[in-house]
Amino acid sequence: MKKINKYILSLHLLLFCFSFCGVFSKLASQNEFLSIKFCIFYGISLFILGMYAIFWQQILKKISLTTAFFNKAVTIIWGMLWGVLFFRETISINMIIGAIIVLIGVGLVVKDYE
Repeated sequence: MKKINKYILSLHLLLFCFSFCGVFSKLASQNEFLSIKFCIFYGISLFILGMYAIFWQQILKKISLTTAFFNKAVTIIWGMLWGVLFFRETISINMIIGAIIVLIGVGLVVKDYE
């Protein structure tokens, strides 16, 4: 049980880092295409995706894919939080309802496969 918790914690740390990919992608989109800032932000986003792909595969060696995908839904929450903190976006009631629907939906699908 403790090993599973260690891997779940590792998964959430990975998903936390992965959630920044959206931040850097949005920052890239706010700059002129192929400008220095665009290339830097887009490059960081690609780097995060590459590291995510490598570590995701390592985590999947230790926990089931259904468990990993269920936990991946937490990136919706991180994305909303980063929108508020970095881009001064507001979280609407529709966004909250949508996130809850997605989390419940993923949970129901995963439950059927476990």
